[in-house]
Amino acid sequence: MSDLAQVVSATLRDVPDFPKPGILFKDITPVLRQPELFGRVIRWMAEQYPADQVDAVVGMESRGFIFAAPLVRELNAGFVPARKAGKLPADCVSMTYDLEYGTATLEIHADAIQPGQGVVIVDDLLATGGTAKATVELVRKLGGVVLGCCFLVELDFLNGRDVLDVPVVSLVHV
Repeated sequence: MSDLAQVVSATLRDVPDFPKPGILFKDITPVLRQPELFGRVIRWMAEQYPADQVDAVVGMESRGFIFAAPLVRELNAGFVPARKAGKLPADCVSMTYDLEYGTATLEIHADAIQPGQGVVIVDDLLATGGTAKATVELVRKLGGVVLGCCFLVELDFLNGRDVLDVPVVSLVHV
């Protein structure tokens, strides 16, 4: 594990039984409170991709926005939010996907990504991979080329990367 990964791992806060009993929530807010550490995380994310190939960074609602916004500055790319249904004001493309109990729908503005554009997808945590997979499919629906998915934390025991057919990088593995 790299020095940065060790520091981030030690900084994360475990919150038992949130949002429901039996779940051990990985709270990223202690990392966000430390400007120097948060900056190092963003630089690490940016280093994973050749900036001249990245046209857009898609942040998955909602914590993905936290990482995507500063990442676009590092990569000189555009920011594209992937939001829950009904949250974006203009014409959208949507993707409905399965959750553990039910379904969810993500949307991206129909004009947010142009055919052939290089896209990085970012979020705070990779668990089962359902949301990331739906986001990959949305980007492809618009003709974008997914360069990869980038996460601060990956819960390895849930095998989320196995449902993704793109390169996946995660700083911390749990």
